[in-house]
Amino acid sequence: MDTSKWTQASDLKAALPAIWDALQVKVDRMIGQLGEKSPHVAKADGLYDDMRLDWWTAGFWPGILWIMYDMTGKEHYREAAWSWDEKFEQKTIQDNNFHHDVGFQFLPTSVIKYKLTGDKDAKRRGLQAANFLAGRFNIAGSFLRAWNQDKIGWSIVDSSMNLSILFWAAQEIGDPRFDHIARAHADTVVDKFIRPDGSVNHILSFDPQTGELIEPLGGQGHGPDSSWSRGASWALHGMANTYRYTGDKRYLYAAQQVAHYFLACLPDDHVPHWDFRAADPLDGEPRDTSAATCAVSGLIELGAALPGAEGAVYRRAAERILLSLTQHYATWDRPEHEGILLAGTGNKPAWQNIDVSLIYGDYYYVEAIAKLLGWRNRIF
Repeated sequence: MDTSKWTQASDLKAALPAIWDALQVKVDRMIGQLGEKSPHVAKADGLYDDMRLDWWTAGFWPGILWIMYDMTGKEHYREAAWSWDEKFEQKTIQDNNFHHDVGFQFLPTSVIKYKLTGDKDAKRRGLQAANFLAGRFNIAGSFLRAWNQDKIGWSIVDSSMNLSILFWAAQEIGDPRFDHIARAHADTVVDKFIRPDGSVNHILSFDPQTGELIEPLGGQGHGPDSSWSRGASWALHGMANTYRYTGDKRYLYAAQQVAHYFLACLPDDHVPHWDFRAADPLDGEPRDTSAATCAVSGLIELGAALPGAEGAVYRRAAERILLSLTQHYATWDRPEHEGILLAGTGNKPAWQNIDVSLIYGDYYYVEAIAKLLGWRNRIF
């Protein structure tokens, strides 16, 4: 693959058409490589694993396919993406572990499928997922409960990204209850997850009876008071999305607050370390390209939401990060590798999935490139 059009580029804009052509080649190859797999992690061997259908990342590979179909109109993407939400629905009537992340599973499958094709079963599945998520709302603490089993009072910043399925459902059927729940949880993100300096907590523990905040927990960050970079990207992108749905500037300002912190913490190549407070200096700590791509997609939302020069600041920042990812972290010259980006970090405290490809990092990279090329059918 000829990568000369962007390997020496100092600006992303001129290289975007060539990058998009390269992505089509890459995703076409992935269709053959992945087959029926539900990918999450590709380690040193370059082969994506195959996770269960109720695993939180199951929607991202079909999400890539739907974006490719929407942008190109090529039927083979549609065909490869079509049945994923049907598989998820079958899993919902079996023993399963669906939880707060149903937005990650059904937005890039059912919801976009309905938007692009009008399929009524896809709409029904998306609404069922929204109803399931709404049922996890704790009214005493105004939060969406995280996970299952004994985590009754836990909530996590990742849920910022799942709010979109509630906002979509409210608009689709004209029922404001979904909107009320989404806004209430978003208010909790603003008030309790986002710190004054723009860093974020990953997990907060609440008393499930009274709603009183008990304590922050470290989760996938270095510790309770650290600064997990992907958590920041979830909050940045999630609050930007919430502003797009609501027009409430409180969420816009929250997204900007996190964005300014995130950008201020980036190293020279614009790709974040896994936790901004893991060590001092951070030189030996692993990067997380998935944090970069999710943040980039959120920065593009901020760029679109704000007029003139103010919005251009965020778009230029997004382009700088994307150019670095494209030039230094992608697998263009490794056709046998099933991932798009290298150097993702899944869960450093548990020593799981360090310096790997992550399917959600790949998804948000494709989403961000598509947005810069004019993609409008937002799902998150």
